[in-house]
Order: sequence, then structure tokens, then C-alpha cells
Amino acid sequence: MKTHLPNILMTGGNGRLGSELRALLPQIVAPGSQELDVTDAPQVQEVLERVRPKLIVHAAAYTNVSKAEQEREACWQINVVGTRNMAQAANRIGAKLLHISTDYVFSGNEGNYREEDTPGPVVNYYSLSKLLAEEAARAAQRHLIVRTSFRPREFQYPVAFSDVYTSQDYVDIIAPLLAEVITHALDIQDEVLHVVTERKSVYDLARRRNSEVQEGRRAEANVVLPGDVSLNTERWQHLRAKWRQSE
Repeated sequence: MKTHLPNILMTGGNGRLGSELRALLPQIVAPGSQELDVTDAPQVQEVLERVRPKLIVHAAAYTNVSKAEQEREACWQINVVGTRNMAQAANRIGAKLLHISTDYVFSGNEGNYREEDTPGPVVNYYSLSKLLAEEAARAAQRHLIVRTSFRPREFQYPVAFSDVYTSQDYVDIIAPLLAEVITHALDIQDEVLHVVTERKSVYDLARRRNSEVQEGRRAEANVVLPGDVSLNTERWQHLRAKWRQSE
């Protein structure tokens, strides 16, 4: 992986993904929410004016899908208003915005979604906030929306759904893939990329790291879940092959 990175600032530096990326890319500036509250527009502007990054990796997000139904204001402020603030600040300093999005912007009716496929209709409030966050990110004159999906290093639930299909993976597997994208971000011409692993059920994914997990069905969930949000990664795989050839 390249070590001569441009000046990069990442939001959400203390989050699950941010912590993994900081370990992989220690050169980046990665303040936590105490130092950079993305919902505070003046603070965002002050920090970005001081750091003057060429690339902003916007990884801060409200990610609790079930709690989002009750904590809609917090979810909205972090995911939508926070992204709006980052896009506006990016434009003021001429930086490119790499926005971390999710497979949940799709309905889950079909699966194998491509970057150009129309998102929605969303099935829960978290999905709505992330879809609107993508539109906020597009306000940045130079932007890259990366749709991905990850879980903690260990599967934390006693039950996993065998009728929910996904391309997500554990954060220690996804983070290196995203780190590679970050190192090439200023040269990527695409505005949307899907960066995940292969299609599998959540139950199959859970079994890889928790042999005790029980099989369940998504009708048992306390929030509406999409059935198949697997993502097509051909565009990203093509770029990755080109990067490997040039190394």
C-alpha cells in the first residue's frame, strides 16, 4: 500500500471503522467527535481551515439501525446535517469528499445492486438518513460515495437471519479494502463505488466467527430489514486490477 499519502482528514476517528483505518493509515488526521463534531458547522469549518486536507474521508455516522427508529433526531443530525456540513466545508477549501455510505440505501428486493441502480424505496429510518446523506455528499464539487457494509470483529448476537442476504463483512476485512480506495481516491473518476465482499446470508457470515449462533428469520427482527442488499463490485474490482498492474 502506498505510504506517500496526501493530506487526509477523516471524521469519526474513534468509531469502529475509523479506529481500523487509523491503524492502517496512521498518517491521516483523524479527530474523534469531541474534537470534530460533524453537526457543528462552525467547528467543522475551523478544523478544516486549520488542517487544509486535500481529501476528507467522512466516516462519522449514526449506525444503530434499530435505535434510529426512536432516536430519529440524533440519526438525522449526524447522518444528514453532518454530511451537509462536510460537503460545504470541502467546497470552501477545495477538498475532495469521500463519503462512506451503505448498502441499505437500496430496497433489498433484488440484490446484486450496481452503482447506477436507483436507490430506494428505503425500508427503515436509518436507510432514509443514509440515502439523504448521499444526496448531501453530492453537493461537494468533488466527491466519491463509497457504499460498503461491515460488522464488529465478532458477531455479537445470539441469532442471525438466514433470509437476509448481504455483501457485508467484518470490519477488519472491510477496512483494508477501504484503505486501498482512500490511497487512490484523488485519482478515482467515478462518483460512486461499491466496496464489499461476496454475497452471503447474515447467518452464513455469523457462523464464520460464532459457531454457536442460532438461525433466525428476518420477520423476528424488531425493525424492518431489507431482504437482499448485496452489491455488485465489478467497477471497483476493475479499478483494483489497474492499481495492482501499476504497482
